Amino acid sequence: MADVVGYSRLMSGDEVGTLSALQTHQADIFDPIVAEHGGRLVKLMGDGALVEFASVVDAVQAALDIQKSSADADGSIRLRIGINLGDILIDGDDIFGDGVNIAARLEAIAEPGGICIASIVQESTKKRIDALFEDAGEHEVKGLDQAIRVYRWPATGAVRWQRQKPSIAILPFENISSDPEDEYFSHGIADDIATDLSKNSGIVVIARNATYGYKDRSLGLAEIARELGVRYVLEGSVRRGGGKVRVNARLMDADTSSQLWANRYDGDLEEIFNLQDKVTESIVTTLAVTLTRAEQDRAFRKETKNLQAYDYVLQGNAYHNRFTKEDNAKALELYTRAIELDPGYAPAHAGFAWASAHESNQEWASDPKAAQELAMKHAKQAVLLDSSLSKAHMVLADAYCWRRQHNLAVVEGRRSVDLDPSNAEAHFALAYYLVTSGQAEKAVEEARLSIKYNPMFANCNYYETLGISLYLTNQYEAALSVLEDGLARFPHYDGLYQWSAATCAQLGRIEEARLHAQEYMSLKPGVTLKKLAERLPYKRTQDLQHMFDGLRKAGIPD
Repeated sequence: MADVVGYSRLMSGDEVGTLSALQTHQADIFDPIVAEHGGRLVKLMGDGALVEFASVVDAVQAALDIQKSSADADGSIRLRIGINLGDILIDGDDIFGDGVNIAARLEAIAEPGGICIASIVQESTKKRIDALFEDAGEHEVKGLDQAIRVYRWPATGAVRWQRQKPSIAILPFENISSDPEDEYFSHGIADDIATDLSKNSGIVVIARNATYGYKDRSLGLAEIARELGVRYVLEGSVRRGGGKVRVNARLMDADTSSQLWANRYDGDLEEIFNLQDKVTESIVTTLAVTLTRAEQDRAFRKETKNLQAYDYVLQGNAYHNRFTKEDNAKALELYTRAIELDPGYAPAHAGFAWASAHESNQEWASDPKAAQELAMKHAKQAVLLDSSLSKAHMVLADAYCWRRQHNLAVVEGRRSVDLDPSNAEAHFALAYYLVTSGQAEKAVEEARLSIKYNPMFANCNYYETLGISLYLTNQYEAALSVLEDGLARFPHYDGLYQWSAATCAQLGRIEEARLHAQEYMSLKPGVTLKKLAERLPYKRTQDLQHMFDGLRKAGIPD
């Protein structure tokens, strides 16, 4: 199954030119390569195509040739391709069945210019095709009892070796203190090392939130590196007690499976910032990275000298990440304590702003408007205190978004991504600011990047935002595919049911739409279209009406 990337945007911008480019691409690239490998074009479906092959090797090689030839052409037409091997039902010249449905699901989750294949295809071709497909985890397919394992090309590992910059993942440090509640502290140490490294243009640091899920997984470092698409992995442990702290760290080269260095850093608890700097300096030296003077200043400048304020922020981050009303309230309390101890501590203001934003937009606060004002105040203060802090710009963008100041939201969102380009959370946030500002096509790409940079542990909002972006660009099948993937991981998140209801309704699957709508209303009692219109920060009335059209068909009351 193949599909044109950004078809709606291309057609709205230049219908005649797009149709001409598609015809040229089909005549010069797609059809000849399919024929060369013995394939049969079953049918064209607007911007998509269904093709069958007698040989799975021919299918994969044809897909690779198509994508490579498309990239070598003018680049105006890019495809996503999904390949499955399985039984089909034949009806005249058409084909149906689970084999086809799985291929469609695989196409929907492929990267622009990329290919996704089922594990059975990988097993059948891995020694017969000169291409590297990486494991992209398991995905649910509607109508099947079991998830399918997916492999993608180009593999992030394959791309990695072409990079001029060293790439590294910082795993959560193990807590070996006597108090198991100290885990927030050990994770915070790793977070800060990753933040320091990400300020250096000479190193690619994979998003910290992409590594959290590995703390409880029994995978080797080489396998973790392959999944995250990096060459180097840092792991470590932290023990604190009696006013002392010990940090153990080890840097591994996944390419050679060798240990580059390992060290133990001991000191008084008040010296924890110096210990972090020593780890960062060791990594920079080992990877032979040259830093500019400004990057050195940013990397080794600490936002606070107050250890208790620092500890409160680490605790606040841990509570905030749990994303519940009760935990969010606890996070606000901890950020407040940090600000009281050090009013000039930018991460404390950024954390308070982010938690206040959630108090408002999740309707947890008794006065959402007051919470929104607090979010704006502290976000601006965070940027004023440290303009190089990516999170500060992200939360300021969020405050602007919910104030309906959409242009400013997008500007600040882009600044956040520029400061930390491999941060999945920053890409997700920018995608939301784009989609609410009426730029759904651009939002699709950013939302895909959020999942790309955190493929194994993407959170519910990533799936929802990508689903919204696809829905608003009329890509309903692709939207439903993404939303169902999200529901398989997060079966209690209301937003995924909301958009699944609207999407199924637009596809004419009214019974399913109503089931999703019932789940949504059970999670959001009293919800109406009027209340959504009052709360959601969409710039364009037509986008809201587009959503409401689907929700109304699904049974959500006005």
